[in-house]
Amino acid sequence: MFLVIPAVDIQKGQAVRLYEGDPKRETVYFHRPLDAAKHWADLGAEWIHLVDLDAALGNGENRSPILEIADTKIARFEVGGGIRSFEAACTWLERVERVVLGTIATQKPEVVHALVEKFGSQRVAVSIDDRDGKVAVRGWAEITEIAATDLASLMADQGVRQLIYTDVSRDGTMLGVDPEPVHDIRSAFPHTLIAGGGVATDADIDLYEELGLDGCIVGRALYEGKVSYPRTA
Repeated sequence: MFLVIPAVDIQKGQAVRLYEGDPKRETVYFHRPLDAAKHWADLGAEWIHLVDLDAALGNGENRSPILEIADTKIARFEVGGGIRSFEAACTWLERVERVVLGTIATQKPEVVHALVEKFGSQRVAVSIDDRDGKVAVRGWAEITEIAATDLASLMADQGVRQLIYTDVSRDGTMLGVDPEPVHDIRSAFPHTLIAGGGVATDADIDLYEELGLDGCIVGRALYEGKVSYPRTA
């Protein structure tokens, strides 16, 4: 079943969406992130994608509002943003169903492997954030020389079975999905693949499904009512 997963991105205690990941270009959709999570859960969300934007950028953290959401158990929650150690991931996994790892996957892939070994492949996801074919890290503030497709293949070798791919240049823009890099990632990673970045209409979601993905994470287009939710067959 193809999943449409609502994103609740949290910056300075509010549920926001950023344009191309720029923290200075934010749109606030809910002043209380809990209200955003309840909104999507009430509409039938099975999973909700929570991101601590401040932690990702090293500008603080939003642990309290995220835990407030997680403790409701109104949906299944995955959490990402600034989780850069084995210990931090373990702590989050005491409260949520899944952690999403980004920067640490490029720096210490062995930590990702250890987490998969300890918790199982269903509870550990890796986020590959792609800008022009290269992996962006630290809240997308830095661009590495690592090809997104190479990291996808490496993560599969490390036992990762849940991958989240984001086209950074399109995230929050509603410019539509660019199929070429998504196709490349699909070819490099043969397991569960979720993508996001640029969704503007239901046709973009259909495109993801046609490309053989298992789901997509959507933010701005959902909040602004540009795509259908809940999704009908």
